[in-house]
Amino acid sequence: MPSVKGRAMQVPAAGGAFQLIEKEFPEPGPGQVRIRVHACGVCHSDSLTKEGQWPGVQFPRVPGHEIAGVVDAVAADVPLFKPGQRVGLGWHGGHCNFCDPCRRGDFILCQNQPISGISYDGGYADYVIAPANALALMAPELSDTDAAPLLCAGITTFNALRNSGARPGDTVVILGIGGLGHLAIQYAAKSGYRTVAVARGQDKAPLAKQLGAHVYIDSTTQDPAKELQKIGGANIILSTITSSKAFDWVLDGLAPAGKFIVVGAPEDGPITINPFPLLLGRRTVAGWPSGTGMDSEDTLKFSALQGVKPMNEVYPLEKAEEAYQRMMSGKARFRVVLNVSGQ
Repeated sequence: MPSVKGRAMQVPAAGGAFQLIEKEFPEPGPGQVRIRVHACGVCHSDSLTKEGQWPGVQFPRVPGHEIAGVVDAVAADVPLFKPGQRVGLGWHGGHCNFCDPCRRGDFILCQNQPISGISYDGGYADYVIAPANALALMAPELSDTDAAPLLCAGITTFNALRNSGARPGDTVVILGIGGLGHLAIQYAAKSGYRTVAVARGQDKAPLAKQLGAHVYIDSTTQDPAKELQKIGGANIILSTITSSKAFDWVLDGLAPAGKFIVVGAPEDGPITINPFPLLLGRRTVAGWPSGTGMDSEDTLKFSALQGVKPMNEVYPLEKAEEAYQRMMSGKARFRVVLNVSGQ
C-alpha cells in the first residue's frame, strides 16, 4: 500500500483563504482506511476549521466532514472494509473504545472523539485517511453528491427524530426550512409522523408541502404556538434554525410531556427558556449530536429506501472558496457539495 499523491484545498491559518496544493497521502496506519473522495459536502460547521474557532485546531488543515467515496487502501488489522467499497465518513471521526461512554457502547459521546476535518484532514481533497470505526457502508442507490450531505445534515436530523420517542401518528414540528430543515421534513413525513413545518413567509409553503409536510405555519403572519395548540400541541419540536430570537413560542406549542430538541446552534446568543411550561407540563428541552458510522449507515439506508434526497448546489474541488462563501451567505438552496472526482 504505497503512498499516493493528490489535490487538497487546505486552510493555511485561521481565517485564511483556501489554497490548492498537491499533497502526499500515506498508507493507512493501524485501524485506518484511506478513502478516495468522490464528493464532500460544504457544511456550516466547516467554519469552525476555516476560522480557527474550534479549540486546538491545528493548521494547515483540510476541512470537510460530509465525505462520500470508495475505499482505496486498508490497514492489515481492519477486517471489514475492502478496496473498492463505497463508503461515507461524517462528523464522528472515530472513537477510542476505552473511555467510560465507549465502554458503555455510547460511542457518539466518546470523550476522545476525533472530528473529521478538524482533528485530522478532511474531505476537501482527493483522499482522506480515517479510523475504520468511523466509516459507513454506502447504500448503492445513492449518488455520491446526494449521499455526502446525508452524512451530517441527514444523520443529525434523522438520528434526532428516531431517538426522540415520537411514534407514528405523533405531531412532529420542524422549525426552519434550510440545509437541515428540508431533510428533517422528509425524514419526519417518511417516518409516519404528522409533520408540521414552521418557517418565515408564505413563499415557503409550496416547498414544505412538496417535501412532505402536512401542515405549514408562517411565523410572520401566524402564532405558531396557538396554531399548534389547535391541533393538540406538538409531541416533538425539532429546531434546525440558528437564531435564538425565534424560540419565544416554542414551549407553548408543545403538548404535555412534549420535547423540544435543538440540532441547530443559535449564533446570536443563548436560548432563554421559561421554566413554568417545563414544570407544569413535564416538558423537556434536549440537544442531539450527529451519530456514529453505523448511525450514518442507517441514515443512508433509510434515505435510499424512502427516497429522501438533499437539494444541492454542486461545485468542483478547485472552487472550494466560492462554494464555502456561497454556503456561508445563507443563500444556497439548500446544501453545497464539492464534486471532487469530477464524475
